[in-house]
Amino acid sequence: MRISGQKGFEGWYFKHQKKDDMVAFIPGQAESGAFIQLISQDGARQFEISNLSINNGMIRADKCWFSRRGCHIALPGIRGEIAYGPFTPLCSDIMGPFRFFPMECRHGVLSMAHTLQGSVIMDGHLHNFDGGLGYVEKDSGTSFPRSYLWIQCNDFPKPCSIMASIAYIPFGTSAFWGCICAILYHGREYRLATYRGVKIQAFTPEHICLSQGSHLLELDIAPSHAGHPLRAPQRGKMSSTIRESGNAHLRARLWKRGNLVFDLQSDRAVYEFVPNHGE
Repeated sequence: MRISGQKGFEGWYFKHQKKDDMVAFIPGQAESGAFIQLISQDGARQFEISNLSINNGMIRADKCWFSRRGCHIALPGIRGEIAYGPFTPLCSDIMGPFRFFPMECRHGVLSMAHTLQGSVIMDGHLHNFDGGLGYVEKDSGTSFPRSYLWIQCNDFPKPCSIMASIAYIPFGTSAFWGCICAILYHGREYRLATYRGVKIQAFTPEHICLSQGSHLLELDIAPSHAGHPLRAPQRGKMSSTIRESGNAHLRARLWKRGNLVFDLQSDRAVYEFVPNHGE
């Protein structure tokens, strides 16, 4: 299926990480055309492409392709191929019942963590991801939220993958601060979300505290820099700019009924924060 006359936007985020080395590719299509973006520890790049198509779950973007099996990269100065191990999807759609309502942005998590085998050569430098971990998500709609925080990390001393987002969500004639958070820890999924009654106890660029039932989650965030610029959708076109940091420090603590489930830290979280400039 070739995507033509695209209404709104659709994009995927394929992250590859091994220790301090991280490269993410973002293929997508908007009303302004098809594209691939790249972000690494060194910066971000944008590539205009002539065609993006999807067939049997495979995304073809000019000479590049992405699927559940892996990716093949053929871009100016960048070439490589990375194979993916089995995906680890969530038990159900991260949007919950909100997936049935008109939303300016729909979020999907395709794999919280999967193994990697392969490499990418960028400007003559080899990025070897053998034994690393991957993460894949998807967004679609018309615009990113005008204010939001998003953080993701699966590089911890123990088997744990976290994705959390708090965003200002237009809904009908009003708006609200919504939250989605998924944690996969030692194979068990924890879900905290607006549609499950989560309460946002604290929310700043550096600290999040969420409570839901018997669970309490605290995330302490310390970005190492202001982030690299990425293009973002606004009213269907890639006309806005956000900034993403690929090596933010994250301390994550989860309690259940007052008992500590885990206390983990990483210096390799990916992180975006867009401040609220007033309603």
